[in-house]
Amino acid sequence: MDKSLRQPIVCVLGHVDHGKTSILDVIRGTSVAKKEVGGITQKIGAFEVDMESFAKASRSEIGKNKLKIPGLLFIDTPGHVAFSNMRARGGALADIAILVVDINEGFKPQTIESLEILKRFKTPFIIAANKIDLVPFFVTAKNISFRDLQKTQRPEYNEELENRLYNLVNKFYEYGLASDRYDRITDFSKTIAIIPVSAKMGIGISDALLMLAGLAQRFLERNIEYVSGMGKGTVIEVKKEESLGLTLDTVLYEGSLKRGDRLAVSTRNGPTVSKVKAIFVSGKGKKLVEKAEVYSAQGIRIVLADKIEVIPGSPAIAVGSNTEEAFEEIRKESQINIPLSLTGVTVKAEALGSLEAISYELSKKGISIRSAGIGDITRRDITDVSTLNDPLSKIIIGFNVEMLPEAQESSLTSDTAVETGSVIYSLIEATEKWLQEKRAEIEEGRKQDMPIPSKFIIMPEYIFRSTKPVIVGVKIMTGRLKVGDSLIKSDGRYAGTVKSIREGETSKKYGDAGQEVAISIDGVTLHRHIFPSETLYVDIPESVVKDLRENNMDTGTMETLEEIIRIKRKENIFWGTRA
Repeated sequence: MDKSLRQPIVCVLGHVDHGKTSILDVIRGTSVAKKEVGGITQKIGAFEVDMESFAKASRSEIGKNKLKIPGLLFIDTPGHVAFSNMRARGGALADIAILVVDINEGFKPQTIESLEILKRFKTPFIIAANKIDLVPFFVTAKNISFRDLQKTQRPEYNEELENRLYNLVNKFYEYGLASDRYDRITDFSKTIAIIPVSAKMGIGISDALLMLAGLAQRFLERNIEYVSGMGKGTVIEVKKEESLGLTLDTVLYEGSLKRGDRLAVSTRNGPTVSKVKAIFVSGKGKKLVEKAEVYSAQGIRIVLADKIEVIPGSPAIAVGSNTEEAFEEIRKESQINIPLSLTGVTVKAEALGSLEAISYELSKKGISIRSAGIGDITRRDITDVSTLNDPLSKIIIGFNVEMLPEAQESSLTSDTAVETGSVIYSLIEATEKWLQEKRAEIEEGRKQDMPIPSKFIIMPEYIFRSTKPVIVGVKIMTGRLKVGDSLIKSDGRYAGTVKSIREGETSKKYGDAGQEVAISIDGVTLHRHIFPSETLYVDIPESVVKDLRENNMDTGTMETLEEIIRIKRKENIFWGTRA
């Protein structure tokens, strides 16, 4: 092993249910379903794979002769949100990643989200094409490499597998990425490796690990050089342990950290310093072992001397007497860099990376963001949003955060909508649905308040009264006819005012195109002013013509508007041009 190289940091991404956690379980050799024992949560947010012992058992060329790195350090929280929350050196904490794709389902929303975030951070990755055991004609095999698996399978299986791999390669090509099965690639700098795996059967996992190790030491040697000096890390998770108090699950990616060191961290109130009271690392089995000093790269649990609210996803930097440089780095790393608009949705998330991840996806959908912040949804958030003038801005999107009790209470009497969740694409869908419904509601309100271009025919077979008021059945051809609408004839003359509308025994405020309703018309007499089978129009004030054109309603309504304009211009050729 090359002592000058540290362990590459690996993150696992992919769509929900495509097997991210299962792959991590196989690599870790444990099961998440098994409960932790004792008062301390045994699992730290990262775990190591010892490549030396692994390589000895491997029959591959890289395993036998060329392995230089001491191991691989896996972030034990899968997903692109975890990936974006874990930041270091002004970019992603992970040196390399595994993108998990179900070979049978292909690309799904979170696959695309994960791919986009890997491209944004310029993080190299391999593709684990999971669930190859579900490909038709599979002959059961367990805990073997993919190359060995092929020898055990029928030709029909290998052909089906090839078809699915071909589809996957095509899909990546659509996103501008060249990919191929790992054992067919000659230039790994230009082609992304696809490793067929089955987490359930333990197939191909060894191939994936060796591929990660090989690519890391070949292309990332400068990135994974061991850097001595005072420790730098990223806080993955903040926990409260009964026996220890507040603990920080941290990935130490540079230098070393000792018990008693002063550690600069980020809090809700800005950077601060606390003393390292204790450091724990994973021992054999499930036990945590206390260490006096640790070296990068490593997953550690830090106990601080002070009770402070540290922000997950933020830096943790060992400092001497001068803290300003570390504080400046923390401020820079904690700076929210999200384009904001005067109107738009309000976004809250538990960490900066999460906030940027969901804001990026919202912006891709053309959804403007008015405000973005870290932390749970508070009463103040509800109050601030409820006072906004723009109805389309009255929504708060909470990603991986809770709605505090006083906020819930306040929301009961507020017109502010709140959408919370932990899956980006689900939250985006919910937001799009709310915006669509709100726009429809606004449009409905405009239709209620504003005369809508409409024309209708008096049906001669439904004449109920000839005067004071006229009551007739009508067929609405276009637009919307409302109670209170003033009517005109095709020559522009006044044709009465709609006093009431009924459909059967039900009184209505309006009737829409295609409906047949009975209406009462005030101010005219049938057979004198208006006649059976005559087409009448809703009278449109000149002042609303511009708004109606900008609203761009359905084709029939817009055509009727132009008919009304032509009727009006018989008396005034400029009618509708000044609006």
